[in-house]
Amino acid sequence: MLLSVLTSDQPYALKIVYLLISMFCVLLALSVHEMSHGLVAHWMGDNTAKYMGRLTLNPLHHLDPIGALCLLLFNFGWAKPVPVNPDRFGKNGKAGMVLTALGGPISNLLLAFIAEIGVLYFGNLSFASEAQFSYKLVYVLYVLCSYMVTINLGLGIFNLIPIPPLDGSKILTAVLPTSLYFRYMEFERYGFIVVLLLMKPISYLMNFIIGNIVGFYDMIISLLPFIH
Repeated sequence: MLLSVLTSDQPYALKIVYLLISMFCVLLALSVHEMSHGLVAHWMGDNTAKYMGRLTLNPLHHLDPIGALCLLLFNFGWAKPVPVNPDRFGKNGKAGMVLTALGGPISNLLLAFIAEIGVLYFGNLSFASEAQFSYKLVYVLYVLCSYMVTINLGLGIFNLIPIPPLDGSKILTAVLPTSLYFRYMEFERYGFIVVLLLMKPISYLMNFIIGNIVGFYDMIISLLPFIH
């Protein structure tokens, strides 16, 4: 997304606006994702994230520079993982791990859904002239919501891939038998190498999934009376 903006024929002032909007969306998406992990863990009985100051929307507490850059450039990325102590979930250890791992991606899917409402609403507004201030303001809000949809879906769906240490791997390992769990976790150190090697097919798959999710969102949102 960012590469297409920087290499476009748009005026430099507009490129800067797009860049600032992209950075805001990335920081918000990452912060919501990781804070949601921590909140779910807290609700399940693990206060580790709370004690380490991770129950916050402050991006400085969650930012992984490489993961954020990938999210800007390729529409999928990651943040600094929230620490979780499954022993504090008690008897609900496996359920706690699954729900905690799902907390981040689900929060991004919900945020993308809300942003898609904005996309359809602002996109349907009409103005007498593009020179109007109200038109320019609505256009910025439309772009903001559009980027918010793409970035949040990219972050949420990507993290559901069952490759360590992404959230999908934590969901999978929580339901694996103990013997398979230890074999699977042996590959954790190679997780991001695998992601890098599979970046192109993952990108194609992500675009396909995101497109279908946006279509599903649009179908639901079209039922809202204020969209028409």
